[in-house]
This record gives sequence, structure tokens and C-alpha cells, in this order.
Amino acid sequence: VSTMNAKASSGGEEEASGTRSETLGESGRSGEVKRGQAILVAYLIATLELTFLFMQMGVMPYLAKSLGLDSVGFGYLQTTFGVLQLVGGPIFGRFADQFGTRAALILSCASGSAFFLLMSISTSIPLLFLSRLPAAFMHGLPGAQKLITDLTTPSQRADALGKLGLCFGIGIIIGSALGGVLSTKFGISVPIYVGLVGNLINTIIAMVWIPLQAKPKSDHRVTEHSTSPSGSVFSIREILCLMKFPGVMEVFIVKVFAGLPIGLFLIMFSIISMDFFGLEAVESGYLMSYFGVLQMVVQGLVVGKLTKHCSERTLLRLSVFVFAGVGLGMALMRTVWHYCIIAVPLVFAFTMLGTITDSILTKAVPSSDTGTMLGICASVQPLTRTVGPTIGGILYRQFGVSCFGYLQIIVNIGLFVYLLKSKIPLRETKS
Repeated sequence: VSTMNAKASSGGEEEASGTRSETLGESGRSGEVKRGQAILVAYLIATLELTFLFMQMGVMPYLAKSLGLDSVGFGYLQTTFGVLQLVGGPIFGRFADQFGTRAALILSCASGSAFFLLMSISTSIPLLFLSRLPAAFMHGLPGAQKLITDLTTPSQRADALGKLGLCFGIGIIIGSALGGVLSTKFGISVPIYVGLVGNLINTIIAMVWIPLQAKPKSDHRVTEHSTSPSGSVFSIREILCLMKFPGVMEVFIVKVFAGLPIGLFLIMFSIISMDFFGLEAVESGYLMSYFGVLQMVVQGLVVGKLTKHCSERTLLRLSVFVFAGVGLGMALMRTVWHYCIIAVPLVFAFTMLGTITDSILTKAVPSSDTGTMLGICASVQPLTRTVGPTIGGILYRQFGVSCFGYLQIIVNIGLFVYLLKSKIPLRETKS
């Protein structure tokens, strides 16, 4: 009898254990589905915000001109935008770490709404400059990167971050085209109103579909080396403390300088396309669309596959090496068709460098500081836009287009040799 009771008890425990396993399995699958949905929503928010941003970039020169702003003043306006995004990036990232990704994305979308609202009532040059202020917190792409970082494992991160390139490419193509069509057919104010309504919709999407707690509970820890979560969002000292983690400063330096010459070239591209290539405005638009399509294909399809088969250290070296080759091509190019060929490896190196360095840097810091790190990374492009017009203008005027190529070769060969000899500590992960 006792033996029979023991067997019955054992069978009951096995049945209960099986039931618990099934429940845990269903819970795990449900969690995976929810995480997948949240990541898709992040892609959607980033795509819409970038679309509206590129849409206003197309109409902004005409709005500024209608208010009596000359080319020098327009340069100051663009510099103001760059400086605000440069300063606001790390602060936005720290805000995301302290208050959550959902709050950060809502802040970004709401700032976009304020941005377009102020543009819509800009009837004078001072008001137009005032409309740039919300740009400090318009960081939908870093916000989406933060959510993806929270919801993916280290081995999945580079692939998931790489797919954001599709969002960027779609934003360039649709935003540029939509801004031109709407302003031509209905007037310059219509794209601004579309951007205002679109960002309000984006804000609602973030409030409804982004989970309140994106980061897994197990990741909510603060190590003895992490920055203080109770400190001020505006604490520059605590933001810069992240640079002290092993390998962070080295990788960040590579991120900044490897793409700097290309960044200077792209900032001057509107002038280069007219003076050097002899393109009309419509042809320049087609060329930008071609660039956007390349970015979609490379970052959305190629980067993810490479991250599954190669280590991040290898891909970092590869991107720098390809950048050096791109510099040689730029130094020798003479026609727009040469540039179309060079654009393929250029986009590959540009997108690979951005994706891999973002992935490496978020793994190098505690999970409680990934938002701040992504905010610092997001400041690289605004930094280039801030100093680029002055430096790029001087280089182009003094030495011509080929100087950007020679500078690209020198910088990236130096970085490649440095990466070969250095032993930067990287957290390598296998899929």
C-alpha cells in the first residue's frame, strides 16, 4: 500500500511538474511575442520620426528664404540644430536610463510635435530659431536603439540594431519625396502641418504600444561601477564616467574619426553636386534616394548576416579597412557615375561602423547605463554637422573634392593599424 501511495505521489509530482513546465513555456513564448511586437513598434516610431524630419529638411531652406534669411543665416540655423542635438543626446539617453524607454520615446515624439508646432507659427526669423529648441530631445532613433538593446540578448543585438537602417533609408526616401510633393502642390506650410499631426500620432503610439517596463527585471541592477541612477539627468560628470570603462574610449574614438572625412564630404554634398558634378536639384534628389536605397539594402540585409558569422572585432576592422579604400576612390573620382560606384562600399562601411560600434559600446557598460551610452553615440553625427560646414567649406575651397578622399585614406589607415596592434577588450558573443 505504501509503495502504491509513493508511486501515486510521484506521479502527481511529475504531472504537476509537467504542468508547470508547460505554463512556463507558454509564458516564455508569450513574452517573446510581446518583445517582438515592442521591437516592431520601435521600428515604426523611428521610421515615422525620421520621415517627418527629412520632410522638414526639404522645405526648411524655402521657409527660411521666405522669411528673409540669407545663406549665412541659414548656416547658423543648421548649426543651432546640430548643437542642440549634440547637447541633448547624452541627456536624452540618461533620461531613458532613469525613467524608462517608454517615457523617453514619448518625450522624443512630443518634442517633435512641439518642433513642428513652433515651425507652423514661425512668422519671423527669431521664431524660426526658437523652433529649433525642441530638437534637443528629438532622438527617436536612439530611443528605438535603447528599446532594442533592452529586449535583445547580446548575440542578437547587432542584427536587431542593423535593421534600423531600413527605417533610416525609408525615412530619407519617403520624407524627401513627400516634402517636395506636398510643398509644390499645396504650399510650404502643408508638410509642416503633416509633421505636426504625424508626431502627435507617434506620441499616442508610444503611449499605447510601448511596454511600461521594457527591460527585463533581471537586468535592473546597478553595479558598483555604474553611474548613479539617482543622480541628476543633467550630470555631465556621471555621463562622462562611462568613458572610463575598458575599451569604451578606444572604440568611441574609432567611431568618431573613421567616418569624419566622409561626414564632412556629405555635409558639403549639396554644393559639390552643383559645382563638381553639375547636377540639377531634381538629379541631386534622385542621388539621395539612391543613397537611401543602398542603406536600406546593406544595413537591413547584409549587416545582420555578417554579424552572425564574424566577430565584432573582425567587422570593426573590416569597416575601417573598407573606409580607407573608399577614400582612395573618392580621391580619384571625376564624375557622378564614379560616385555611384563608390557609394556601395561607402554605405557598407558607414552602416557597419555605426551598428558594430553601437553594439560594442552598449555591451561594455552596465545595463543600467545603455541609454546614456547610446545618447553619447547619437551625438557623433550632430558633432559632425556642427563643425562640418566650417571645416568642410575650408577644405573644399582650398583643396577641392579630392582632399576628402586623401584625408579619409590617412585617417583610416592609421586607425586600421591601431586596431591590428591594440587589444581592445570586447565582449564577444556567439549566436
